[in-house]
Amino acid sequence: MDFQAIQKLVLTAAVCVTWAAFAVPAICEADDFSSQRLDNWHQWRGPLANGVAPHGNPPVQWGEGTNVKWRAELPGEGHATPIVWGDRIFALAAVATDRQVDRLAPPEQEPPGGYMTRRPTRFYQFRVYCLDRATGQVRWQQVACESLPHEGRHETNSYASASPATDGQRLYVSFGSRGLFCYDLEGNLLWTRDLGKMITRLGWGEGASPVIHGDNLIVNWDHEGQSFLVVLDAATGETKWRVERDEVTSWTTPLPVEYQGRVQLIVPATRQITSYDLDTGEIVWQCGGMTTNVIPTPLEFGETVICMSGHRGSAAVAVRLDSRGDVTDDPRQIVWRLQRDTPYVPSPILYGDLLYFTKSNTPILTCVEPSTGKVLTDGVRLPGIQSLYASPVAAAGRIYFTSREGVTLVVKNQAALEVLATNRLPDGIDASPAIVGNALFLRTHRHLVCVAEP
Repeated sequence: MDFQAIQKLVLTAAVCVTWAAFAVPAICEADDFSSQRLDNWHQWRGPLANGVAPHGNPPVQWGEGTNVKWRAELPGEGHATPIVWGDRIFALAAVATDRQVDRLAPPEQEPPGGYMTRRPTRFYQFRVYCLDRATGQVRWQQVACESLPHEGRHETNSYASASPATDGQRLYVSFGSRGLFCYDLEGNLLWTRDLGKMITRLGWGEGASPVIHGDNLIVNWDHEGQSFLVVLDAATGETKWRVERDEVTSWTTPLPVEYQGRVQLIVPATRQITSYDLDTGEIVWQCGGMTTNVIPTPLEFGETVICMSGHRGSAAVAVRLDSRGDVTDDPRQIVWRLQRDTPYVPSPILYGDLLYFTKSNTPILTCVEPSTGKVLTDGVRLPGIQSLYASPVAAAGRIYFTSREGVTLVVKNQAALEVLATNRLPDGIDASPAIVGNALFLRTHRHLVCVAEP
């Protein structure tokens, strides 16, 4: 090759490199988040919204003095799952203060049937914590607000039950009726939104988590007042669209599903499972058949979405994502249904080609084929566990079931129950665990615990 040809080749390569430097960043940013999220736990139910950490490998066994890397005290109450991004962990808490009132004015609105919970007279601080992932030391904390909640909450609920979410740039926190708060990852407040006050069934409190998808922040607001679903601009908090819903109180977190060039938002509730177009808010399809008090998060499997509920009844249904209109009684669009032993508070978990769930809040396990609904195992008791609120998580061919008593049962990912370990911590647990790398993070009633081998 002559000298002039070499000059042309070098010049062409330089131009291409320069063009790539200017032309690719927007694409790389999105791709970068997609790849990084698999190594993090950036939202409720983890990187794939199904409870599985694809790159995780936490310990099988732990206890006092064994594989407990650190324990950080978190004052107050909180059932929100901690989330992890890079070297940071984000956790929420509601802390009762000494500030109180002697008398409460009558509530502006009550749910049908009135309240079965006592309204608080103490003000709470609603706190956001950022902890160092390696040490558990607090990097920063912010008081999002201090207020007197307008409702009580179920004795097993908390005022900090909605898990935060992050897109790697900003942290999104929902304290429900106390507001939405957006921070950068250094703790600087970027924006806030007040969506009003929820009137929850019998005053049992709030719990649906915000969802981040692209530049959209999705919030479900099902209660005894005017229910709605709202999509906000993640950067500014401004409303992109909002649709009213003919629904009563639910505690379910929406699931975004990308299918045939469109993103559907799947939102189960008492009257209907509804799929919305993320761009416009228009209804794509609906399906009835859930029970009351819907809590479990949906799961995507292939070309279907699986929804469950388990309060005063049992319901599980797999609906095709190419559905249109009302498909409640359409056998072409309903792939399968089950009407027994479905979960009330815990969400199901999908690991490979196996779907697991527990009966109501009890340790009775069912395993089915997610493609057909064929029951592979049912009525199997998880030993050493009394009751569950936390949703199971999974990694490295193992599933972790954490009980309200602080017991975590580790089982093999297979239809037949094979217990690998039973682990105990000296505190109750209602928050769902998070798995990142070789660590499992457990939010107990008093602490955040990092379980990892030395």
